[in-house]
Amino acid sequence: MFTPAAHELPGMRVLVMGLGLFGGGVGAVRFLAKHGARVTVTDLKSAEQLAESVRALEGLPVEFHLGAHREADLDACELLVISPAVPPDNPFLREAVKRGIPVETELNLFVKLCRAPILGITGSNGKTTTTALVEAATRRMGGPTWLPAPPGCFDRPKRVWVGGNIGRSLLADLGDIQPNDAVVLELSSFQLENLAAIGRFPAAGLVTNLQPNHLDRHGTMEAYGNAKKNVLRGRGSVGIVNADCPVVGKWLSTAANPLSFGRRAPVARGACLSGGWISIADSGDAHTILPTSALRIPGLFNVENALAAACASWVLGATKDGIAQGFAEFRGCEHRLESFGTWGGVSWINDSIATNPDSTLAALRTLSQPLVLILGGHDKGLPFEDLARAISPRCRAVVLLGAATAKIGAALETAGCSVPVDRAKDLREAVAMSASHARSGDAVLLSPACASFDQFRNFEDRGKQFKAFAKEATAGRAEVEEMIAGAPRTATA
Repeated sequence: MFTPAAHELPGMRVLVMGLGLFGGGVGAVRFLAKHGARVTVTDLKSAEQLAESVRALEGLPVEFHLGAHREADLDACELLVISPAVPPDNPFLREAVKRGIPVETELNLFVKLCRAPILGITGSNGKTTTTALVEAATRRMGGPTWLPAPPGCFDRPKRVWVGGNIGRSLLADLGDIQPNDAVVLELSSFQLENLAAIGRFPAAGLVTNLQPNHLDRHGTMEAYGNAKKNVLRGRGSVGIVNADCPVVGKWLSTAANPLSFGRRAPVARGACLSGGWISIADSGDAHTILPTSALRIPGLFNVENALAAACASWVLGATKDGIAQGFAEFRGCEHRLESFGTWGGVSWINDSIATNPDSTLAALRTLSQPLVLILGGHDKGLPFEDLARAISPRCRAVVLLGAATAKIGAALETAGCSVPVDRAKDLREAVAMSASHARSGDAVLLSPACASFDQFRNFEDRGKQFKAFAKEATAGRAEVEEMIAGAPRTATA
């Protein structure tokens, strides 16, 4: 892949393929236009579907060709910048490669041009929460750490920048990011696959876990795992892995400076539990940071996320007090076990980020009340058998929707599901059906175990629509007993 220097961009004809709704496409367009490139955007989605991203680019000299990819757009193209969601076998991309057009991605542009060391965070589940926890822990840099000196190349950075797949492009900030800063990026398997093509990897990498996901893109677990492992392949890198994960735990030797975290497995150097406290282990000593009871986010999986984030924050040179205060104040991320209201004694919980069965299983294990579960969406080629077996003991009813309805329904039938299973034509109907099943003391949980792209722009759109439909469906039944304003709140176990 080819990266032009900033002074080469003025007048260069650049085609951005895939504007999307997660910020990466918008960030790439802004960066390129700011540096004088002649930018055209092509996307299969319509202007109406991409309205939010199109509005974000108002006032910039950008041409939009939406609704289809037109080969004529490649005729004058000097650089093609693709979304990470574009698969390698995409016909339009293949035509560009055939013509000899240089290809780049938003993330690859950033990694090549960034002057500060990068810590990448990836994994099948938990990477967004882990990244957000690191951001919270590193807001207060400076002062005594009361921790052993961290390994690696992060020498107490002046500022920590956070972006990537969490929904924040840092391309526009390149001019402000200094060599003595640090960058934390949440990275998807798609982004890491593209990084491998240029042989550029983060200075430090963290893998939360590895479970079946995105098999519709990668084909096999081996290929999916290899993409994730790229985060650990930097020369002289610090690698942080989950010692409790049977797959990822074996990757410890991949990195030059290995660290680990875990609730159960022994940790020689990294983050562990010590007497119910999140602690940093180093040379046989455990340096306690805060008790797990101080975390506001529920579930054992979030204890693992906190351990991962503590280890990463230590590598970044965060202070003990900064980590403890940041974790204690962190209230969770929107769309991640987000409890947003209680009507008529029924709690409503938005877990739209759960795009694979293991995420939904984690939610079922974390919540204690009887559940009415909304499942379904775009099938990513994942098995539903384990989830199906867990439904009857935990749920009062299940409501299915989306393209994966038949596959999930078959898994439930094979598992001998003993609770009512409804099928809805859309999310509004699914919410209404769920409300009819729920009783006081129950919770209605949207935890789809599937991607959102069959009916929604993204998982955030799905979550926001769910919250709106819930308010609509429960209007008049009872006064709101609790409604969160401002920062999201996670459900309690």
